[in-house]
Amino acid sequence: MLDLRLRIVKDRALAPIAESLAGRVSPLTLSVASMLLCVAAGVLAWQSAPALAVLCWLTGRLLDGLDGPVARSSGQDSDVGGYTDLLLDTIGYAAIPLGVAAGASDAHHWAIAAVLLATFYVNTVSVLLLSAILEKRSIGKAHFGETTTITLPPALVEGSETILIFTLALAMPAWADTVFVVMALGVVVSVLQRAGTARRLLT
Repeated sequence: MLDLRLRIVKDRALAPIAESLAGRVSPLTLSVASMLLCVAAGVLAWQSAPALAVLCWLTGRLLDGLDGPVARSSGQDSDVGGYTDLLLDTIGYAAIPLGVAAGASDAHHWAIAAVLLATFYVNTVSVLLLSAILEKRSIGKAHFGETTTITLPPALVEGSETILIFTLALAMPAWADTVFVVMALGVVVSVLQRAGTARRLLT
């Protein structure tokens, strides 16, 4: 819901850091480090260390926010870089609900995490297939003025909302079930929104 607007603000805010890192740190290094920190956040959630989990999670998200600007500043932006970034992001996003559920260690928490991850699965298929078709029809990122590798049609739950929601879940493990249920409902709404976008743009 907020990604397109916040991406512009984020890129401007991080531009000085990206320019200083360009040529010194590769975008791939930032993407991999981001993923490893997010996985570490999941492990720390499992080990009941919420403060460290939040620190790793937010640091990982910061590095993920830098890889694109660094790639563009150094002339290294590419389709394979965008593909790798999205793949590594998905690994990091999966690690958080798994880590929180492992920390709670009962069937109830695992069931909620499984439902949330199932909504992620459906949402991923929904957004990426729609994006691929829009790019094929030349109404993708260039048409909408996006800086991402492919267009990512807007919806209620995007990257910005995920950062906030996962931060809450990591910081307050006792409330994680409620947070994850709300998120799962939001992701279902997002799938329906993108189905509506597909109907509007593809028919």
